[in-house]
Amino acid sequence: MTIQKTADLIRQSERICILTGAGISSESGIPTFRDKQTGLWENHRAEDLANINAFHRDPKFVWGWYQWRRGQVADKRPNPAHHALADLEKWALENSKTFTLITQNVDDLHEQAGSTATHLHGHLWRNKCSECGQAYEGELDYADDALLTCPNCGGWVRPDIVWFGENLPKDAWVLAEQASSQCDVFMSIGTSSLVYPAAGLSQLAKQCGATIVEVNPNPTQSPHIDVMIEEKAGVALPEIINAL
Repeated sequence: MTIQKTADLIRQSERICILTGAGISSESGIPTFRDKQTGLWENHRAEDLANINAFHRDPKFVWGWYQWRRGQVADKRPNPAHHALADLEKWALENSKTFTLITQNVDDLHEQAGSTATHLHGHLWRNKCSECGQAYEGELDYADDALLTCPNCGGWVRPDIVWFGENLPKDAWVLAEQASSQCDVFMSIGTSSLVYPAAGLSQLAKQCGATIVEVNPNPTQSPHIDVMIEEKAGVALPEIINAL
């Protein structure tokens, strides 16, 4: 019932906005920040490593952790949920609908599947200078945890990730707010709705009149949800596409 209802809502909408979180990537085997750290990092919380103060205090340790994470992600591939969203984007364009995919994830699985995604929290495979902010275009070997220096100013190179306490990229956030406030249907997929400001996008969409659909095997219990699909994204999204 909820699958068909969601498909009907999408079909009747002119503007569709999607927000994805760690849950969709975890179905491809990518650990979430809430998963216990292992090895050298088992006594550290992700929140204690993914921040600028930790990098200033011990840049090699933080860089090494990200290189380790890159090693974990390197062989991961899109799952049926990623492919279904790519199919949904194609369907939307073919039917002259506006489609916006926003992600809190830093992997590139959406892009691998063929989607165009707006990243709120940065990109795991990109780097920039921690001092001048210039993008670092050099080759990256995730098996090597040696620190890199910026050819422009000599500062340490860091991942192009939005760390805790840092502002979201302005252009990405403006696009996300516009899409959320103007959509007819807002789908929240695999996100805990705990990390702000991204978690506020569904509230914004609701306030502006959108119907809110949540796809999550662990429901957030948000009062803003109109349609709750208590299922893994990799199961529910292909069914929605088929129902279209």
